[in-house]
Amino acid sequence: MIKHIVLFQFQHNADPEAHKRLIKEIKKSLENLREIIPELKYIETALNNNPNESYDLSLISEFATWDDLKTYNLHPEHQKVLHIIRQNLSQRACVDYEF
Repeated sequence: MIKHIVLFQFQHNADPEAHKRLIKEIKKSLENLREIIPELKYIETALNNNPNESYDLSLISEFATWDDLKTYNLHPEHQKVLHIIRQNLSQRACVDYEF
């Protein structure tokens, strides 16, 4: 099994409520991929509640194989979510490992 962990920091705009709405929309869009991409075995997303940390959103997902992770990454529905993420992204950190 492959675990895929990503942390996202999004650009802050002048409206804090708009920033929160954007992050919640991205969170929901990522979670919806579970119903669309069969290779995605598990997904968990969470909003960061720690004001002392800079990342806004975490993603933990699991795949049976490295090929399944690649299929997920290239899937058109995942690419749509990535497009929105990239438009608003400030920083990203990622770790992938076998377990």
